[in-house]
Amino acid sequence: MTALDQGELCSPLLHRHESLGAKLGDFAGWQMPLQYPTGVLAEHTSVRERVGIFDVSHLGTVWVTGRGAADFINSCFTNDINRISKGQAQYTLCCNELGGVVDDVFVYRVSDDRLLCVPNAANTGYVAQLLAKHAPHGVEVENTHGSSAIIAVQGPSSTELLNKVGVASPGRYLSFHTVQSGATGSAIMVCRSGYTGERGYELIVPSGDAALMWDHLLTAAASVGGAPCGLAARDTLRTEMGYPLHGHELSPDVTPLEARLDWAVAWAKPAFWGRDALLEQRAAGPARALVGLKLSDRAIARPGMVVRAEPGSVPRGVITSGTFSPTLGTGIALALVDTELKADAAAEGSATVVVDVRGREVAAAVTAPPFVTTHGLR
Repeated sequence: MTALDQGELCSPLLHRHESLGAKLGDFAGWQMPLQYPTGVLAEHTSVRERVGIFDVSHLGTVWVTGRGAADFINSCFTNDINRISKGQAQYTLCCNELGGVVDDVFVYRVSDDRLLCVPNAANTGYVAQLLAKHAPHGVEVENTHGSSAIIAVQGPSSTELLNKVGVASPGRYLSFHTVQSGATGSAIMVCRSGYTGERGYELIVPSGDAALMWDHLLTAAASVGGAPCGLAARDTLRTEMGYPLHGHELSPDVTPLEARLDWAVAWAKPAFWGRDALLEQRAAGPARALVGLKLSDRAIARPGMVVRAEPGSVPRGVITSGTFSPTLGTGIALALVDTELKADAAAEGSATVVVDVRGREVAAAVTAPPFVTTHGLR
């Protein structure tokens, strides 16, 4: 029985991953590569030190077009689209009426009347439905999820790699352009963005040309010590940076204020979904906040584990993401904790809490992400 028979969606690069011996798994309903035979540690290191190639085609693409499209997007999402110009992308949030995060989205401003929204895989359909429901006359919303592949090229050697395959790279962080690929001959969108904390790019490629582009990138990557990387390494990389993942640090029950994403909210805007609830929470102060934790004893925290101020005390928070940091050689985690606990930790400077790791209370130092210093985004 194939993945499609099982009701799962497949990247146009699925057969490439199978031929490379990738371990596949379900990710938001998509069959995606979790890791390759070299292993997560090697893939993680490749990105931090050289370059890694990721298939992230599970990410969605939703086009919003028509006169007034930019103004419409601005009335829906939290950030201010007018802060960016044509040829720039912006991180923003789609919230519900209670201020919870339906999804975090990147918006590409192609022109005032044509914008591309890139939501997360599982949320793409719902975000597209919300936009279509509220779109004014003359603005069209088209969900093109699956018609393109998205390939992320991440690491210090990422610019060199794109040059090798004849793809001109935009210079400024979160800028993008459409170029004619020397590898495939097709038009692709290239954005200076990523989810690893390293210098990198994300390429939106027509599905029919994805395999050829992937092959060219992997051949070029091998010449600079790069490698294909799966979503497991993507998770360790993003956790080291403290980047939120929807379904973990973000959800319809978690607000931007709680998730340390209030910088992505344009508070002065007259309208965006969830505005009233978020203004109310901002005035009162959120009851919980996201913090980073460094665990002792090489212990690994996992989502759902309880955080306490001290051994045997009442729960004060919960782990949202946890992993072993290949860069630091220790366990790290993100946790939603009581705001008072976070304030106490900030005041003491080197405060510790305890995490209940399968019945064993493990000490953890409270810290502000990112956990590691990278080669930089800009």
